[in-house]
Amino acid sequence: MTRIAATIAACVTIPLAVQAQYKYVSDDGASASCVGNNNATAPTPHFPGFAYTQTQAVQTATPVAPLAFTPTYAAPYSSLSSLAPKVSTTTYGNWQPGGPQVTSVSEPYGPAAWTSMWQAANPVNFTRGIYSTTVAPPPIPTAELIRPDPLYFGPKDCRQFPKGFMFGVSGSAGQIEGAIADEGKTPTGLDLAASQVPGFSDNYAADENYYLYKVDIERLAAMGVKYYSFSISWARIFPFVDVGSPLNEAGLKHYDDLINFCLEKGIQPVVTLLHADTPLALFQGNMTDAATRSEFNTYTNGGMYRDNFIETFVQYGKVVMAHFADRVPIWLTFNEPWYATTNAKAVYGTIRSHAELYHYYHDVLNGTGSVTYKSGGPIGIPLDPTNATHVDASCRYNDFYTGVYANPIYLGQDYPKTYKETVKDYVPLNQSELEYFKGTADLFAIDLYTANLIQPLDPSTGRLTAQCAANKTDPGWPNCVTFSDITENGWQIGYRSNAYSFSAPRLTRIAMNYLWNTYKTPLVYTEFGFPVFAEAEKDLDAQRYDTPRSNYYLSVMSELLAAIWEDGIDLRGAFAWSFLDNWEFGSYEEHYGMQAVNRTTQVRSFKRSFFDYVEFFHARVPQ
Repeated sequence: MTRIAATIAACVTIPLAVQAQYKYVSDDGASASCVGNNNATAPTPHFPGFAYTQTQAVQTATPVAPLAFTPTYAAPYSSLSSLAPKVSTTTYGNWQPGGPQVTSVSEPYGPAAWTSMWQAANPVNFTRGIYSTTVAPPPIPTAELIRPDPLYFGPKDCRQFPKGFMFGVSGSAGQIEGAIADEGKTPTGLDLAASQVPGFSDNYAADENYYLYKVDIERLAAMGVKYYSFSISWARIFPFVDVGSPLNEAGLKHYDDLINFCLEKGIQPVVTLLHADTPLALFQGNMTDAATRSEFNTYTNGGMYRDNFIETFVQYGKVVMAHFADRVPIWLTFNEPWYATTNAKAVYGTIRSHAELYHYYHDVLNGTGSVTYKSGGPIGIPLDPTNATHVDASCRYNDFYTGVYANPIYLGQDYPKTYKETVKDYVPLNQSELEYFKGTADLFAIDLYTANLIQPLDPSTGRLTAQCAANKTDPGWPNCVTFSDITENGWQIGYRSNAYSFSAPRLTRIAMNYLWNTYKTPLVYTEFGFPVFAEAEKDLDAQRYDTPRSNYYLSVMSELLAAIWEDGIDLRGAFAWSFLDNWEFGSYEEHYGMQAVNRTTQVRSFKRSFFDYVEFFHARVPQ
């Protein structure tokens, strides 16, 4: 028998970086399915007695305890207001198709201008959900909190998580809130993508979390979740985006109440400022000319390259930080920026605006919490770790997905060499900028669902790396590597999900090793999850008994503990994606949630993976 063990080898293309790899080593037999029977004689048959009551005692989830005190990370807004951008505050209503048509706009930020943006966006087959006001959370029936029988084969290790380990769940505004045209919110890229991209279902109602947030937080608290990571919708705070445009009072009040309710229930809030839902107003101003909206027709364009992006995003971030800095321990400026950057100027816009908000939080507000951004995985791992060309290819891949942002922000170094050689229109970074960017992240936040096995392009096809890098029309550009889902020994890398990912917990651990040893910053695992294959086709009872998802979470969490105790990694927290099935960027078929959602009634139902996930953690916290 053999097993995979993690090792470290130098990555030759990134200064100070190392590449986590795996190798095959002899197994001592401990992982075999049968290790022998040491009994000298056969067991003696006997009659111990029988009763149907000889079953395991019923156990329920352990709710999170109220906070003994509410920690603070900055002064309250009343003391910070003079440090925030000066903006007026106003309110808007709800938009409904078929209302009065706006033909002229005299006030650039008035109600007519607000309506004109929705009129121009004109979402197809627009509908509303069943709620129009915040719902008071009902008590959670005890019957809903009864744990399923334990998995027969489960983790047996007894390692503990470090004291203060942040254990939680994640979600994002554009995927769960719904209410897209309510209480002053203007259209976003996600709203337009839902109505313009072929094959996309709409996110108009989603999970109606905008009105059901208290219900959802109550359910998280009942399950024992300690941290809730969510995103704020920029379009709810600054509907018109422009510097000096009005602040939407209803949106600000909504998130203020959400944060306060988290704390009331003993849950710590973690805030992302931009999670794929850039306001359309960034692109079209007041959107009075519908024809101009063709610039933005998918969610993969975050607008970071726009000339007005840095100043408008920084204004938004400063206002939100100033209002909530006292109660939020972690700020995440961007979610996986690579997937929303369309060119090199967008990369620069992301790095610059992130750094400005980092300095504002720490240097101006004197915030004591953490600021970072969420790097998007997967991390590339060489298919053959003994082959230098495979290692080089993995390094090249990681340059583009990780190093292009992380090198300036964590190391104060220029973009990776391979990036500059491939993306010719990159925005040069001078020495003073590199000094300004260096160290502007307190944690390395990573969204990592699986890993990619990497090898070079096949020379026999005539496609060499250099030729690919020089040709933007090449289908492999800019990574110019070959991906594999099959390991060197011929096995698929893990259990296949309903999306792109595989259950590959040991490769996840290797990827964590790569990040830790390359950027030498404490890690936080901000997203990981598993959409069970064809779960959407099953009935509710079958969806709830999601054993593959449980196996994914338990195995990954076990590998995280091994990384902490055996590899020396400073891992500060883990956040499961997601706490309920959501709108997964165009579809409701990818079920990542640990709760099922009835799309007609919005009733939530716990899945077994939720119980297994929280029980694993609570059984391994320091007493």
